[in-house]
Amino acid sequence: MDELVAKKISEPPGVAAWPNTAAEAAVAGDGDGDALELVELFFFAYRDFVGDADRLLENYGFGRAHHRVLHFVNRRPGLTIAALLDILRITKQSLNRVLKQLLEAGFVEARAGVVDRRQRLLYPTPQGATLARDLAALQSARFRKVMDELPPAARGAASKFLFAMIDSGERERVRAHLACAKAAGAAT
Repeated sequence: MDELVAKKISEPPGVAAWPNTAAEAAVAGDGDGDALELVELFFFAYRDFVGDADRLLENYGFGRAHHRVLHFVNRRPGLTIAALLDILRITKQSLNRVLKQLLEAGFVEARAGVVDRRQRLLYPTPQGATLARDLAALQSARFRKVMDELPPAARGAASKFLFAMIDSGERERVRAHLACAKAAGAAT
């Protein structure tokens, strides 16, 4: 423990010393070292997972926010702006900037609601649906490759783990979203 304290003291001001192992993390009082390693693995996995799509998005001048909007609009055509805000948990201002770019570039279209004409329903254009499918294909290929490398029992565990990462109060809403997206995909 004295080595870790000395290491922290010798760091320049404002720079925290990172434990090198789960054991150092546990000794440092960071809680469960295994959890810290999972956090880091999650960051690295996410970096590589989104990196595949990022490279394709660069060709269009789009970023990750555009990808998320396009993904959910494509998965649930006719999604309301309010529902999209709820899914993404971003501000209207953030969504408006990204959505405006997608609308102007012809990747998404907004239609008036059938019941309430003030409501705006979002749909992918053919160009938007193609890009969304291309992005999903890149990321799905990564998942398929990884799942093929895992033993069958671990495949279900991966899905359960990711679902368990969702706040418990949100799980039913996510389950309902997945059901709607699956139904929308089956209808097309």
